[in-house]
Amino acid sequence: MTTQLDGPRLDPANGGPADRLVVLVHGYGSDGNDLIALGRHWQQLLPSAAFVAPNGPQRCDGNPAGYQWFALGAAGPNEAAMTQGVDAAAPVLNDFIDAELASRDLDGSRLALVGFSQGTMMSLHVGPRRSPGPACILGYSGALIGPERLAEVPSKPPVMLVHGDADDMVPIAAMHGAVGALGDNGFTARWHVSRGVGHGIDPEGLQLGGQFVADSFAQSMAAQQA
Repeated sequence: MTTQLDGPRLDPANGGPADRLVVLVHGYGSDGNDLIALGRHWQQLLPSAAFVAPNGPQRCDGNPAGYQWFALGAAGPNEAAMTQGVDAAAPVLNDFIDAELASRDLDGSRLALVGFSQGTMMSLHVGPRRSPGPACILGYSGALIGPERLAEVPSKPPVMLVHGDADDMVPIAAMHGAVGALGDNGFTARWHVSRGVGHGIDPEGLQLGGQFVADSFAQSMAAQQA
């Protein structure tokens, strides 16, 4: 597993230095060029934010043109393989996040993690284990790996999960399970069901997610100044 990640970036739309960073974590078989499109949609909502969408650390087993954060296992997705996968990939993603924050002279609380599918699994694993924790975690079409391990985490950032009720790759039950586990462990977790949407993001989910990130940054920064 390579330890140096890279991917497309967007500078703040207002032309100034970034005062917040949004890291977009793509899904299995995709790449950063896919998720950086979210940043383009949200630039006017978050004009002082920098966006970066790293490619995963491995070429994808199922799609060599794309990347993966971890392998799914020869027998397909299973809890043991995914737990091992997020544990192995977490230091690589954390190192990347640390370097991106440092390059902009930003504290870890000026971070938002946004994931899709396997990227949501990574974001929900990495974010609560960072200290300071990120301003928020937004996850699309994903799942929480190892919910029984949430008791060990040092931070509890606000979380929003968005999922299509027609998703045939990651069932919507995974979202409801994640929201329940997060709530049971003291997180503030909200959720939205995208009606008739499969494994993807619709315009409503895109708008709600962007507003959640913007509001979370505003609340985090206000709390720091209080």
